[in-house]
Amino acid sequence: MKKLYAFFIAILLLFGCVTNPLTGKSTMAFVSNSSLFPMAFAQYSEFLSENSVITNTAESEMVVRVGERIAEAAQKWLAAEGFPNYLNDYRWEYNLVSDNAVNAWCMPGGKIVVYTGILPVTQTETGLAVVMGHEVSHALLNHGQQRMSANVLQQLGAITLSIFTDSDLAMAAYGVGSTLLGTLPFSREHESEADRYGLILMAIAGYDPSEAVPFWERMAAMSGGGSIEFLSTHPSSNTRIRQLREWTPEAKQKAATFGVEF
Repeated sequence: MKKLYAFFIAILLLFGCVTNPLTGKSTMAFVSNSSLFPMAFAQYSEFLSENSVITNTAESEMVVRVGERIAEAAQKWLAAEGFPNYLNDYRWEYNLVSDNAVNAWCMPGGKIVVYTGILPVTQTETGLAVVMGHEVSHALLNHGQQRMSANVLQQLGAITLSIFTDSDLAMAAYGVGSTLLGTLPFSREHESEADRYGLILMAIAGYDPSEAVPFWERMAAMSGGGSIEFLSTHPSSNTRIRQLREWTPEAKQKAATFGVEF
């Protein structure tokens, strides 16, 4: 039984991977986008029905405009890389929702929400492009798919451990260890990756990526420094600002290949 289970896990790891066209990295894909996208679309529709969506205002129109420009930039970039059909199953949608939370998010398949609470921090259309470029990148890089796959892997690890031991202490140690050494670093890596590729997307879309650092400086001032990075799902503000400074020239250089200069 143990050998059979180990063989099953090996097969899952071998075939449950895909290569992302932008990063070139092979990532976990135990859950297919063909299954994930319809679930995400249904959840998005339900969320919109239960919240106050703002339409026909300058701010809501700006959210749609920025989203469309960044999605168009994504299509251009992917076509240039030889993947013109990669986004065929994506269903882009951008909505402004009345909520004081300083937040925005994107579901798998391109369903985006921006909360009104983040607009005082973005301040300008370019500041909003920093946020939406980041969120669109999560969708392009299939981070939702990877997170679900990581959860599957974590659960398989727990089941495997339970086959070899019935120790509550061992199971508790596994839970804490897999979170601190697996789940949290994995999440922080996704956030940094979305920051980097979000810079490139906003630059290709014609928004100056240099504005990302001032935006995150404003975010840092609001949060008072944030939480300890090792215990967080996100990089610290200092880490993000340092990385964004390092990645800005790369974003401008990439945008220049599409005829966009800053």
